[in-house]
Amino acid sequence: MAASTEPNLIESSLFTTTHQSIAHTALLQGEILLATRTYSAWGGAVTAQLYFPLTPVQLWQPLTDYSQWTRYFPDVTRSEILHSGGASPGGTVKRQVKRLYQTASKAFLVFTAQVEIYLKVLETQHQRVQFYLESGSFSDFAADLSLQGYGDGTILTYAVQATPSIPVPGMFIEQAIRMDLPANLEQMRRVICEKA
Repeated sequence: MAASTEPNLIESSLFTTTHQSIAHTALLQGEILLATRTYSAWGGAVTAQLYFPLTPVQLWQPLTDYSQWTRYFPDVTRSEILHSGGASPGGTVKRQVKRLYQTASKAFLVFTAQVEIYLKVLETQHQRVQFYLESGSFSDFAADLSLQGYGDGTILTYAVQATPSIPVPGMFIEQAIRMDLPANLEQMRRVICEKA
């Protein structure tokens, strides 16, 4: 896969050339770009981008080692593959379907929420991981991790939208995401880069 010279920056159509240059520089210096949006009355959505000094091929294995997600994301208390389907036959792009089970514990103000989720995972090798809700503590959930080569490294874009089953106002979900996700992604990058 050839490295791209133009990563798909968050809301890139809104960036001027100057803003794109500033965003590139920020990513390469280790910053995490984050954009939240209202998703529903009880849900939240976020897109985040960060740079890894690893190629997509180097990043792929640790990123898709879902048992390690408890190390990447402190709120995730359990993460295991329940089923791993075979890769799609033919073609140059390998795709694989997996079934994933995760549990997490998250404190909100004066209460703690315990959640569990069963996900269908579609992996497009070295390019993308898509997560689809099968069942669990959410009314809806979808996430997408995409990898784009940039120079000697990779821009990882993580987009997620979710509505929990428990009634928590969307503004609290967005606030929690805005506070926690950058630190979680930084932790993920640190752990993966230490092992590389």
